[in-house]
Amino acid sequence: MDTTQIISSVIGMLCGLTFFLFGMNVMSGDLEKLAGGKLEGLLKKFTSKPLLGILFGALITIAVQSSSAVTVMLVGLVNSGIMQFSQTIFIIFGANIGTTLTAWILSLSGIESTNIALMMLKPENFSPILAFIGIIFVMFSKNSKRKSLGSVFVGFAVLMYGMEFMSSAMDPIKDIEGIENVFIRFNNPLFGVLIGAVITAVIQSSAASVGMLQALALTGLIDIGMIIPIVMGQNIGTCITAVLSSLGTNSKAKRVAFLHTALNVIGTAIFLTAFWIVDTAVSPAVFDEPASAWSIALVHSIFNFAITIVLSPFAKQIIKLTEICVKDKDAAAKSKHIFVMDDRILSIPSVAVSECDNYTSTMAENAKQMLLTSFSILCDYDKKTAEWITLQEEILDAYEDDIGTYLVKISALALSDEDSRRTGRMLHSIGNFERLGDHALNLLESSKEIKEKKTVFSDEAYKELTVLTDALIEIITITVDSYTKNDTILAGRVEPLEQVIDRLTEKVRKRHIERLKAGECTIELGFILSDILNNFERISDHCSNIAVAVIEGATDGFDAHNYLSSVKEGNDEFDSEYAQYKEKYNLKKAN
Repeated sequence: MDTTQIISSVIGMLCGLTFFLFGMNVMSGDLEKLAGGKLEGLLKKFTSKPLLGILFGALITIAVQSSSAVTVMLVGLVNSGIMQFSQTIFIIFGANIGTTLTAWILSLSGIESTNIALMMLKPENFSPILAFIGIIFVMFSKNSKRKSLGSVFVGFAVLMYGMEFMSSAMDPIKDIEGIENVFIRFNNPLFGVLIGAVITAVIQSSAASVGMLQALALTGLIDIGMIIPIVMGQNIGTCITAVLSSLGTNSKAKRVAFLHTALNVIGTAIFLTAFWIVDTAVSPAVFDEPASAWSIALVHSIFNFAITIVLSPFAKQIIKLTEICVKDKDAAAKSKHIFVMDDRILSIPSVAVSECDNYTSTMAENAKQMLLTSFSILCDYDKKTAEWITLQEEILDAYEDDIGTYLVKISALALSDEDSRRTGRMLHSIGNFERLGDHALNLLESSKEIKEKKTVFSDEAYKELTVLTDALIEIITITVDSYTKNDTILAGRVEPLEQVIDRLTEKVRKRHIERLKAGECTIELGFILSDILNNFERISDHCSNIAVAVIEGATDGFDAHNYLSSVKEGNDEFDSEYAQYKEKYNLKKAN
């Protein structure tokens, strides 16, 4: 074999690896989009029990086709405070198991049979069909989930094409003179672990590394005894992604990367020792048999299942060891940031969207409590309560800035239709929640002015304000509930009440002018009342905007302007709701 052929094989190998990694990337991205927002819910549900954690770790790794991506996501979640460090160990066990599926799929290439049904199980035979179906879905389907499924099919076909490319490129290697002497080095278990770890660390994909090993096995140059240490090394090498990702994070996030590495290093140390003892003492004949794609998949699965079975009973001790090795330097100084979402979570967009939604719901509840508190001290100013409202307003400002910045990053990702609508709902809502906090602060200033100037509303004015604040309490409660529950029915009840509040504020203004003319009220108190009414009106407007965002987020092709126009004209449901609210909040009852 001349130099030209060697160079051609190397280029072919690199080309195949490129296709393999690209196909895997396409598959993982679109599989995650198909999963939508379910991953975040499963994450919180399945971390409560060890077996559920292992199951979830395996399932999510199968979904995103990368144990490294799952571990990086865990680093981000722990760094953000969304997950506790101790919750991650069983997910990591599951991720190690889930990553073995790819090797089994690739091993199907070794099927040899004249039976058509069996031959169609070979990926190189059915992947062109999947690719054809996939490209039809991508080009002609209007359904986003079907398009994503089509991309998964095409990505799988590209992955398998890359695998075939690698296999073809490695085939001539067996004809190189003296190549057998090179592979004799693989008989050294420590060298096998090292080569497996280094190659996997360089390409940062254990699935691709296993695929390369399976392609090499087709040359017949390596035996089962050689591949066992290499597979162990691949498990260590895949930890490099999480280690690099943990740089610059807090101590708890660094512990996740350390834990992932420790599990695989401890597992390798145990089973490499057992392998060496068995090989030295017994030297089983099976170790000398030529390795095949399916035997590599089997070794990969056995090793990862064995690590889980042997080490999971010692989970608490391993967690304790990790905490000793990686000291918590953040315990003394808590972060001043309210919103602490980590950019690493962007690797799983649906989780990032869901967690942002949780933060926005917290923001909504805070804005609600601020307003209700400001109403309670409107005519009875309290300094301590005022300080609390002021602090909460600063927190709302921080929420808006940080969530808005993070949502812009999320918007640039490939999102499912559902996640895209949720992102839009948040972008349209956070500014309104922040403005509600501003109005709570404005009402606080009016309350303070009333106390400092020692002014008192007339009984009639006080009763009218009570009716208005009752209506505002209901609209705020309905609005926040509609957002946090994503309830479009509740959101539909906001606009009729907003119209009632608008008319109530106008009537209160007119009545104040009448009292002013009659000498029953002072001009100074009138200015204060005017400021209060302006804030009341704007509060209801922001509630309307949020409700519209909720409805828009649940509806395709929604036009907010047309909705607000049509809902008030000849709409029986709107008219009925409006009439009920008009009767409920009637100023005549205040007299």
